[in-house]
Amino acid sequence: LLSEMYGFEISASLISKITDRILPKLSEWQERPLKERYFLLWIDCIFYKIREEGQVKSKAVYVVIGLDLEGYKEILGFWVNGVETSRFWLGVLNDLRVRGVKDVFIFSIDGLLGLDKAIEAVFPKADIQRCVVHQIRNSLRYVSWKERKELSRDLKKVYGAGTLDRAEREFDAFSAKWGKKYPHVVKSWQVNWEALTTFFRYPIEIRRVMYTTNIIESVNSKFRKATAGRRVFPTDEALLKCLYMAAVEVERKWSRPIRDWPSVYAQIAILFEERLK
Repeated sequence: LLSEMYGFEISASLISKITDRILPKLSEWQERPLKERYFLLWIDCIFYKIREEGQVKSKAVYVVIGLDLEGYKEILGFWVNGVETSRFWLGVLNDLRVRGVKDVFIFSIDGLLGLDKAIEAVFPKADIQRCVVHQIRNSLRYVSWKERKELSRDLKKVYGAGTLDRAEREFDAFSAKWGKKYPHVVKSWQVNWEALTTFFRYPIEIRRVMYTTNIIESVNSKFRKATAGRRVFPTDEALLKCLYMAAVEVERKWSRPIRDWPSVYAQIAILFEERLK
């Protein structure tokens, strides 16, 4: 780009040295103190190709986004590991505690095995909501194209029900209709039922915020856009520099509380009165 616009070239190593100037800011941002309480944490992973010891490896970047008690979103940090594991998530959660987080009311998570136990170990009071959108996507992978719309409409009757009792009745009807043809889909919902239906304990204002990890997926899509020019990163550090600069841009746009926050907080103040004191 510099060559095309200005007619001179600089080496990749010089560009790396220039961008290394942000490393102290990145380190300060990664280690900054956090708030004592968060209403909700969304957690997820995004994967990148990174060169290590002469080989290109796919590594997981652990991303945590918090929603504080004033309704503002905040990216709490990035952590890089070879794969996504519940054991590494345990380390991430303990890092949040070291940085000052004492209580989280709700976690919105994907379906990683053992993640719920890691959360319970560090934040035992937190409710855990498994992402319904992830569950639907996983279910539809095993359904024929011709029947996906119909099955999706029937699933919407389940998670879109007004109460847990109604959701259970709708799921019974769903199981009776689709159980023989797609037993694995029905079994998956049965096994994860408790974590998928946590949001039914809450008023409708809070349900809209917690039942899906779409917010963190939207942020991850912005990270992918910011790193689209690099298929392989030379080091973990090079990737983190890109993600940090993208995070700064994302957070700059989060200048207001989430939609209808006064209504949401009015419910929170009643439901979590003791923990807010």
